[in-house]
Amino acid sequence: MSTRQIRLTGAGGQGLVLAGIILAEAAMREGYNVAVAQSYGPEARLGASRAEVIISTEKIAYPQVDRPDLLLCLTQEAYDKYISNVGERALVLVDSGQVLVPNSNHLKPKVIALPLQRAAMEQIGSKLVTNVVALGALNALAGIVSWEHLAAAVAERTPQKYRAQNLKALDVGRALTGTASPA
Repeated sequence: MSTRQIRLTGAGGQGLVLAGIILAEAAMREGYNVAVAQSYGPEARLGASRAEVIISTEKIAYPQVDRPDLLLCLTQEAYDKYISNVGERALVLVDSGQVLVPNSNHLKPKVIALPLQRAAMEQIGSKLVTNVVALGALNALAGIVSWEHLAAAVAERTPQKYRAQNLKALDVGRALTGTASPA
């Protein structure tokens, strides 16, 4: 890996900023250079939200994602807004319960739809960990950082009270990728 540009998108309140911080911390633990940026819509809750992470083995000259290699969309609005800005070789992960992807086998980039929020609800009992389920799935699909460092970052960045729940959510996301299929 020389440089990876990652955009995590959805609605305010879905924990995307935290997911970006966790991913950045895991990458720093591996010795990568990292830049993180966040953006919120005018409404804190349910408005548009995104976190961007650049991970590189080189110095990062421009700390903004311009063309993501990896895109996560937890809402239809986020998918509609950001899908046109990814390259043909990008990997796009969407929540299949929230995002309707056009039915085409010729989609470029590769789009994978997984039931992220449903898995969080059914296997953890809370949709509040959908962000960490998504992070686990994205890492399993793209091999961004080691599982050891990602789990350590989750443990470091989540409150003690919710730590076990979030670590389990990471594993749920990882396991979901065994059933991943192009959208």
